[in-house]
Amino acid sequence: MKSTLCTLTLLGALVAGSATWLHAADAKAKYSIKDVMKALHKGDVNTAKTVSQGKGTKEDFAKLVEYYESLPLCTPPKGDKADWDSKATALLKAAKSLKAGESTALAAYKQASNCKACHSAHKPSN
Repeated sequence: MKSTLCTLTLLGALVAGSATWLHAADAKAKYSIKDVMKALHKGDVNTAKTVSQGKGTKEDFAKLVEYYESLPLCTPPKGDKADWDSKATALLKAAKSLKAGESTALAAYKQASNCKACHSAHKPSN
C-alpha cells in the first residue's frame, strides 16, 4: 500500500511537471525584443533610465514586469540562447523585485539592465 501511494504521488508530480513544461514550451511572447526595447529603453527619457535613477513608480515597475516577461520567451537574433535566457530571466527577476518593493531590487536591476553586456552578445550589427 505504501509503495502504491509513493508511486501515485510520483506519477502525479511527473504529470504536473510535464504539464507546466509543455505549457511553457507553447507560451508565446506577448512582445518582441524590439517592442520591449522600444517601450522601455528608447529615447533620452525612458522607463528603464527613470527606474535606474531611483525615480521609478509602481506603474513603471508594473510596466517593466509586463514587457520583460516576454524576453525569456524570445530567441535572440544572435548569440547563445542559454546566455540570453540567463540575462532575460535576471532582468525579469529584478523587475519583479522592484514591483515587490524589495530593498536590494534597484541594485539588482541596475546590474541586470546592462545594455552593453546584452547588446554585445545578442544584438546583430547593422
